[in-house]
Amino acid sequence: MSAPEKAGSSSLLRQPMAVWAIAFAAVVSFMGIGLVDPILPAIASELRASATQTELLFTTYLLVTGTAMFFTSWFSSRVGAKRTLLIGLAVIVAFAALAGSSSSVGAIIGFRAGWGLGNALFISTALASIVGAASGGVAGAIILYEAALGLGLAVGPLVGGLLGSISWRGPFFGTASLMAVGFLAILTLLRAPRTTPAVDHIPLAAPFRALRRPALLVMGMTAFFYNMGFFVLLAWTPFALVPLGVSNAMTLGWIFFGWGLALAVTSVFVAPLLTARLRRTSVLLLVIPALTVTELLMGLLHANAPALITLVVVGGLFLGVLNTVLTEVSMEATDLPRPVASSAYSGVRFLGGAFAPPLASWIASASGTTAAPFFFGAVVLLVATGILVGGRRHLARADATSEHMQEVAEAIAMGDTD
Repeated sequence: MSAPEKAGSSSLLRQPMAVWAIAFAAVVSFMGIGLVDPILPAIASELRASATQTELLFTTYLLVTGTAMFFTSWFSSRVGAKRTLLIGLAVIVAFAALAGSSSSVGAIIGFRAGWGLGNALFISTALASIVGAASGGVAGAIILYEAALGLGLAVGPLVGGLLGSISWRGPFFGTASLMAVGFLAILTLLRAPRTTPAVDHIPLAAPFRALRRPALLVMGMTAFFYNMGFFVLLAWTPFALVPLGVSNAMTLGWIFFGWGLALAVTSVFVAPLLTARLRRTSVLLLVIPALTVTELLMGLLHANAPALITLVVVGGLFLGVLNTVLTEVSMEATDLPRPVASSAYSGVRFLGGAFAPPLASWIASASGTTAAPFFFGAVVLLVATGILVGGRRHLARADATSEHMQEVAEAIAMGDTD
């Protein structure tokens, strides 16, 4: 390793405390996505809820997150990133604690919706805040953010399983406590700039108008169906494993820790290697079909627990690449301000994830087999592939340009004032 490389590696770790505070809160925030996965069977059993009702824990969370994403760029451009972060964290703390205190699945479903609102506010500005506070360059700051995202997705199911083995309420109270620590850390360590940079207020309708652009519409619809396949794998697999004798919260936690770790590794390390050698759309057209085959095999091998567990982890490898590259293409495919493109793309994408879990449960109930939702997941991934093939001509800009980290960061950081 050359001297500059060594210096870059060490500077990546030598960050102000504010950066580590935001990164910690980001890890906990992303933990919330998979946190409930290991405790779904326990909640269904103890609260006498059906699988479809329990899957609504994902739906309300993602539905509100997706809807709110359309408005976060407008909100943060007026309120500022630090206040948006703190509001988001406070909302998460309140609703996670309320979910843990609930005595009915309906109440938890409602409180997960409030949690989703806080999550949308927080994750929409976490990257901008890390970039604004980090030392050693924007690229390093974004790597830290991606690492926090991957770590949160990996650790969430493990923490959910660990605390869920004590009580299904444990993961909710644990998240509330960790987010409260993150709130205090950001409140005390993240300083506002002394001078307020001039930023344009983003119109409320901007993300909706952005979807008129063919490139962003193609990416939004591709991500919509892709996220359906993503959450079929994440949300239905715990129920598919129950008839095979795998229902313990801790066991499920370890399984989805492996899934999240695989996702984290390929997101941070493998995706950049592939996009350095292939066009971004080519990467997507290789990896989405690979994930399609994975979910097809999950359906065919649904009665074999070791095979199903292995395929979950393999799916994580593909999902990590796709999460990164889909986001890159959506940001580079148009000349729209990136906060606007991000709001529009993220909103549509999360909505796809919201519909998938209860739909998967309904399909299983109607068909009488735990395999059917995985076949459904393969079908929606085929639809995503078809949309991408049909609209690829609109994505030439994303294939022709390399990502400029400074430009990305500055655009995302609009509204980074206090």
